[in-house]
Amino acid sequence: MTDLLPLKPIESDLADKIRATLDQRPQLAELVSDVIDKGLRNVFFVGAGGSLIAAYPAHYLLEREGTWPVYKLQSDELNTARPRRMGEGSLVFLASYTGKTKETVAAAQYARSTGATVVVVTQEGGPLAEAADVAFTGKSDLFMQLAAYALLRRAGVERDWALLDQALDALPDALVATAHEGEEQARVIAETLKDEPITYVLGSGPSYAWAYGLAMCFLQEMQWKHAAGFNSGEFFQGAFEVVNDDVAVINLLGEDPSRAMAERARRFLDTYATKKTFHIDTADLTLPGIPKALRGEVSPLAIAVLMDRLARHYEAVRGHDLDKRNYMFQVDY
Repeated sequence: MTDLLPLKPIESDLADKIRATLDQRPQLAELVSDVIDKGLRNVFFVGAGGSLIAAYPAHYLLEREGTWPVYKLQSDELNTARPRRMGEGSLVFLASYTGKTKETVAAAQYARSTGATVVVVTQEGGPLAEAADVAFTGKSDLFMQLAAYALLRRAGVERDWALLDQALDALPDALVATAHEGEEQARVIAETLKDEPITYVLGSGPSYAWAYGLAMCFLQEMQWKHAAGFNSGEFFQGAFEVVNDDVAVINLLGEDPSRAMAERARRFLDTYATKKTFHIDTADLTLPGIPKALRGEVSPLAIAVLMDRLARHYEAVRGHDLDKRNYMFQVDY
């Protein structure tokens, strides 16, 4: 029998990390204003693993409401593809939690060589910060979304900006509440699915980021479990053929415009795969202080918190520390 591990508590500084990121809004606004005044042509979000996952909500926002072309690229995809559109007038955001991810450092160096403005966010500085025009210290996945808001606001996009400011002020406490409200479901999911041979995870719109992230980063990388993440729409292009009552599925539902896609998946799963299916729905959260009109934009941030706690519950019931690795940070690759 696998030895259990103590369940790690909800981060005591979760709200403080979010506030520290929110406090960088004036510097972001100044940066964005300067870049736009000089002639912004396009925006790139670049990263690998968790840092790329954190860019999905920002990319989604700018695609929906912005007027500039916006791209989302894996770090080495930038290094190898070298898109012609990147150059003077490009604003490139890159992230690495350690500041040392070699492909992301190389991507920053390449982006800067094209004449693009290179902005990075790390928790620890490092060579990535040295490769940038501007470096921020990030302690929350919120940073890229704040960058998207800064761009939209400076561009004069019409929306209720006072309402957004109200939501951002409430966000730290709302996400702490999210962590607490999701604990029981996270416990049940981890205990139920801990020994499953494979787990499929579905998500749509900005929530697809954590369908991919839960499957690849938390279950494969950190738990050595077979898993696969799918876009809720693409699920019906083949993957649903292998789903039945014996297959584990986690379906993520946000409150953004893509919700209809996730609800379609829920209807199918509730008909054909009920025994090992779990729906994680941000509509079940209170999100105190978040106006109804902005719950959709907050929901991917809430899902990120829920996924982190779900990973901690897997860690505890499987006795497999999230920091344990076979290859990552252990061998040259």
